[in-house]
Amino acid sequence: MSNIIRAKAAAFAATQTADASVGKVPTASAPAVRHLIIDEGSAGQRLDNFLLRELKGVPKTHIYRVIRAGEVRVNKGRAQADTRLALGDDVRVPPVRLPERVTHTADTPFVPPREFPIIFEDEHLIALDKPFGVAVHGGSGVSFGVIEQLRRARPEAKFLELVHRLDKETSGLLLIAKKRSALVALQEQFRERETGKTYAALVMGEWADNKKVLDVALLKFIGSDGERWVRAVENASDPSFEQAKRSISLVRIAQKLRGHTLLDVTIKTGRTHQIRVHLQHAGHAIVGDPKYGDFEANRVMARGVLKFDRMFLHARRLRFVHPASLQEIELAAPLPVECEKLVQALKR
Repeated sequence: MSNIIRAKAAAFAATQTADASVGKVPTASAPAVRHLIIDEGSAGQRLDNFLLRELKGVPKTHIYRVIRAGEVRVNKGRAQADTRLALGDDVRVPPVRLPERVTHTADTPFVPPREFPIIFEDEHLIALDKPFGVAVHGGSGVSFGVIEQLRRARPEAKFLELVHRLDKETSGLLLIAKKRSALVALQEQFRERETGKTYAALVMGEWADNKKVLDVALLKFIGSDGERWVRAVENASDPSFEQAKRSISLVRIAQKLRGHTLLDVTIKTGRTHQIRVHLQHAGHAIVGDPKYGDFEANRVMARGVLKFDRMFLHARRLRFVHPASLQEIELAAPLPVECEKLVQALKR
């Protein structure tokens, strides 16, 4: 048979197949067993958490059911939900039909991809300069934050997780882990207070030269407005004294300005709103603080000539040990433009 005849025969067969399929709805291919090899981004993770990430949208109860039934295997053996995965492990995932990916509905708000100013980056971590007014993650009325936007901007990244957090109103250095091993190592440093975090804070009034250590316990509570608040507890006679947690901030005067003082504050403990409450309790609220600040002074600053309408708290320096090289890293993020302009305007 010539090539021309073969071509015609193939075309005829294709036509017959197409005609036979008219009016039929194509069926999705059945899910199949998958074998996933654990890389550095997943090493050290629990099996259940690994599967919850890999099988997004599959009900949690179903994932635990297949683990208990022995359908999930690690290196051909049965495993428990709390089994820690190691680099190179072979995880057998049974046939599970994954839900179709939904990019945007009324119930799943669109997350715009966004890159942020990078201070340092390698294959283990990212240190970025978080802008004022951006939450680090979604939740509590915030649809998305830095981590969700960064994941959208880097769809090829297998692992991106927050190492620590900053308040929405605080700008400055924020660490993102690119591997689980880096996340675990860095978070351990933060827990053990082996990192050095220094913030620039502009406060009202003139800070005393001899006021260098703020050692005042702090207590978290929910206010009548339903919001989370923190207050200083200094007296042992206070009924809440036993529940309050010791908190230590070291303060150094960076610049004395007109009616204000620019401080470098290094925290030795990492309590919620620690710097904001410590400085306010000391009688020098942070400029622009919407929660613990001087509201009338903030209003004047925002509407006056200076037009400064944010909180002046910036994570300016961060020191830690690199999770892979074990070298000490010290990073610095310059003051945001609007903060630097205010400092220049307030110089004596």
